[in-house]
Amino acid sequence: MRSALKLLLLISCIGLAGTWAHAQQAIALKSGESAELGSVWWVVNCRSIMLGLPEVEILEGPPGLTLSIRESMVLPRRLNCAAQVPGGILVATAKDVADPVQGKLTYRIKYKTKDGDRQTSNTYNVSLFP
Repeated sequence: MRSALKLLLLISCIGLAGTWAHAQQAIALKSGESAELGSVWWVVNCRSIMLGLPEVEILEGPPGLTLSIRESMVLPRRLNCAAQVPGGILVATAKDVADPVQGKLTYRIKYKTKDGDRQTSNTYNVSLFP
């Protein structure tokens, strides 16, 4: 009986953790505004293996929204690195928004690394305002 209760509790906790991990990311911008979406880097053993700055490509998104990568030294916190490495900051900019728009932004970042070409992608819910 006790084992079954522990198993049920464990399954419940795993289910909640999965729900938290898939939380929706959202941004809201007015025409002319920019927002930093996060850092961009590719490291092995806390050392950058990128060859140049990555490229960003919008796969789906509302008109008037652009993405760019600003070159910068970044700290790969997810890997618990102690020192900054060469990378960039992903920046979203709303340009010439005439009417309020809501949509889904899907983008891909392409990296050229010492180990070959790599890519990552992400999605945001976007609201643009004049």
